[in-house]
Amino acid sequence: MNISNQTTEQEDETKSLWRYVSKLRKTHGGGNNMIKCSFCDFSFNGSYTRVRAHLLRITGGGVRICANVTPSKLVEFKKLDNEASLKIEYSKKKKVHLPHVSDEGKQTNNNDLNPKLKGSLQAAFNIQARDTLDCEVARMFYSSGLPFHLAISPYYRSAFSFAANTSNLSGYVPPTYNKLRGPLLSKERRHVENLLQPIRNSWNQKGVTIVSDGWSDPQRRPLINFMAITESGPMFLKSVDGSGEIKDKYFIVKHMRDAIMEVEPKNVVQIITDNASVCKATVMLKRFRSLKKGLQEMVTSNEWSSYKEDNVDSAQFVKETLLNDNWWMKVDYILAFTTPIYYVLRKTDTDMATLHLVYEMWDSMIKNVKKVIYHHERKTKAEYSSFFEVVKLILTDRWTKSSTSLHCLTHSLNPRYYSHEWLSEDSHRVAPHLDKELTQERKKCFIRYFDDANVRRQVNIEFANFSDGREDFSDVDSLRDRGQMDAKSWWIVHGVHAPTLQKIALKLLGQPCSSSCCESN
Repeated sequence: MNISNQTTEQEDETKSLWRYVSKLRKTHGGGNNMIKCSFCDFSFNGSYTRVRAHLLRITGGGVRICANVTPSKLVEFKKLDNEASLKIEYSKKKKVHLPHVSDEGKQTNNNDLNPKLKGSLQAAFNIQARDTLDCEVARMFYSSGLPFHLAISPYYRSAFSFAANTSNLSGYVPPTYNKLRGPLLSKERRHVENLLQPIRNSWNQKGVTIVSDGWSDPQRRPLINFMAITESGPMFLKSVDGSGEIKDKYFIVKHMRDAIMEVEPKNVVQIITDNASVCKATVMLKRFRSLKKGLQEMVTSNEWSSYKEDNVDSAQFVKETLLNDNWWMKVDYILAFTTPIYYVLRKTDTDMATLHLVYEMWDSMIKNVKKVIYHHERKTKAEYSSFFEVVKLILTDRWTKSSTSLHCLTHSLNPRYYSHEWLSEDSHRVAPHLDKELTQERKKCFIRYFDDANVRRQVNIEFANFSDGREDFSDVDSLRDRGQMDAKSWWIVHGVHAPTLQKIALKLLGQPCSSSCCESN
């Protein structure tokens, strides 16, 4: 007669390979059973030691190895076996019997209270039981190495509050290891997915930006995060472990394709991959500049001589540099002309909707960098600056590599850039439909968006009416609100007369232009 294949939870935790065999019957001699492998149907007599040797393909274990265990399955079994070994080691840690709370309390100032009053307080507020629970919770933190900031978690506090204030939970036992990693984890996942469903439902209307970025976890594993971003906020899709993989374009494309299929291609507006960390140098220089006084005091102190003994030349060079006013003027100059660049990078390095702002930021950035450099070189606007041309070339090359037609189209759909307020700020500004580059890139986008020439013609008519303030876009409120309302609100209020263009605008005006939310921090 077969015996049950179910084992106790403790046996499952420390002998995880039992689940891959069947116990046929008890046999004479210790805790041995007649066992049948679920992979190769081989039957043998023994205990868990032989089960382990059979499935992990360990020779010399008194049983033949399983020929049907594949390499991938063997890796899985070894992982389970290692986890079980760790549990066994951990279980060897005996509970330390510390003094009872009642004994500890004798050392407190409670002895100063009137015995009758102290007894009444303890009875009314159950002080001793509360102190005991506090100590038990604290020991859980200390013995398990739990971080103290866990105590700030609202879920930590609500869990204990619910247990303490629910009268019918007498005899309650916390969930076990297996329950936490199994059914409870699945249940919580379903709960989170239900919470995220409203965001998923908005993808078709609002559009989605899929972003990916790489980072390394505490075990130094190279991970790549994939997230879906809408104006409702970022939503985690998956994390890919790149250990042992060649992280070339084919590897990224494969996983990006999977992310697109999960979101559905019709909902995807754009894809943004790993952003280079281009702000670090400026940030470090800003911090270095703020320490000027402290650095100068350091190299002029008596203690500085102790550093000179190690490398006299280097120490002298550092001292002369830090005390040189001309050198600090150069630092100030570098910070001055890189500040506009830093501002744009910081402004766009977010999961907020900034796609419709990038093109104007780029133009303003170039103008502000030129202004600082020309002021420093004491040049007029008509003069030539070789240094500015080098900086501009570098920035232009960066812009060319990272900009897309979507930047131009989204800029063209921002009603603010057609308003009298914006155009009058600078005499050189022109509305987007009068800009040659913007027009060319906008047309490219429309051709890709709309294969049907008739539909594309209708969209062009809608854009003409919008950009020139014609037809239903010519009313006073529509024209006045261009410079007063945010772009998306304007399209919601006034865009109904251009339904196809409105749908595109509402998607594009809610998109970010950075993958910063994908970073581990």
